[in-house]
Amino acid sequence: MKTITTTDDLTAYCKEAANHAYITVDTEFLRERTYYSKLCLIQLAMPGTTDDNAVLVDPLSGGLSLEPLYDLFRDTSVVKVFHAARQDLEIFYVDAQVFPEPLFDTQVAAMVCGFGEQVGYETLVRKIARQPLDKTSRFTDWSRRPLTDAQKTYALADVTHLRQIYEFLAAKLEDSGRARWVSEELQTLLTPETYIIDPRNAWKRVKTRTSSSKFLAVVQELAAFRESHAQSRNIPRNRVYKDDALVELASNKPKSLEDLGRSRLLLREARKGDIADGILAAVARGVAMAPEKQPKPDRSREKLQVNPALADLLRVLLKAKTESAGVAAKLIATASDLDELAAGVRDVAALKGWRSEVFGEDALRLCEGRVALTADGADIRIIALD
Repeated sequence: MKTITTTDDLTAYCKEAANHAYITVDTEFLRERTYYSKLCLIQLAMPGTTDDNAVLVDPLSGGLSLEPLYDLFRDTSVVKVFHAARQDLEIFYVDAQVFPEPLFDTQVAAMVCGFGEQVGYETLVRKIARQPLDKTSRFTDWSRRPLTDAQKTYALADVTHLRQIYEFLAAKLEDSGRARWVSEELQTLLTPETYIIDPRNAWKRVKTRTSSSKFLAVVQELAAFRESHAQSRNIPRNRVYKDDALVELASNKPKSLEDLGRSRLLLREARKGDIADGILAAVARGVAMAPEKQPKPDRSREKLQVNPALADLLRVLLKAKTESAGVAAKLIATASDLDELAAGVRDVAALKGWRSEVFGEDALRLCEGRVALTADGADIRIIALD
């Protein structure tokens, strides 16, 4: 098995790959001790039935530039195939602001093709490639060198079996006319906003028990400082302080280092130096924030007048339609989507694009009383009323 450690070798490989219809891609990375993922290995494979055209690329080799790979990513004549691509794409976007296009994600394609929700790579290898997959090296330290033979074998398997999986799923999508469905789903993965975390919006991920705007103003400032500090020093946000400590700080509103020292949940490192100064400044900004600038809690769901009977019918309809179409239900609509539909909301994903064809049109007709549902043995049938 070949490991590429020089830019010249990567250039030669990518030039050869550009002559093929597709290339499979995977990465190994670490993120436990950093804010941004540390790229440790890239696996690539061209079409074929052997491992001869599959390689490992070592980004930790001194002097290796990934620009030849990024040029291949920009080549729209070659499909770039990943499984569960989001984290891989984040790495490449953060590093070079580049997306691999056109993109094919076998996890998304498998959900569209009836393999269930969030289907794993190992499952697809077993069901499509009919091969076992050794996952013992999955949680090894990919930053250590030299890599063991077991690590290399494991890593290559993530792209060699992917070729057969891609060809199977692509053909199935072509036969069913659902390739467009997958393309629609992948647009989110190819949007920069998916990977850009604005510190000013970080507070929205913090769970709190109160919806007071004054309280949320302090939460917003504390979350923004934590995110900015973590980004600038490339450390996990929880290494600055965890959510429970953030909520405690927002409740107690410390004004001095002495106040910080009384915190039960704050890490020792956060009670002094830059982090302590940042906390006190963030609390002060939150307390002083003008009422019109304070964040407003999302109360939209509290105001929903959900018709519970209609929501239950929509769940029955969703189950029937997705089983008939062979599509994962979670890909069509969430429980929240169904509740919103039952409350009269119409700006939901289930009513747009390909989802409308599978479920949305009949869901609207059900909400409007134009169809009814009946049981025919184990099947659910839709009866037109107009």
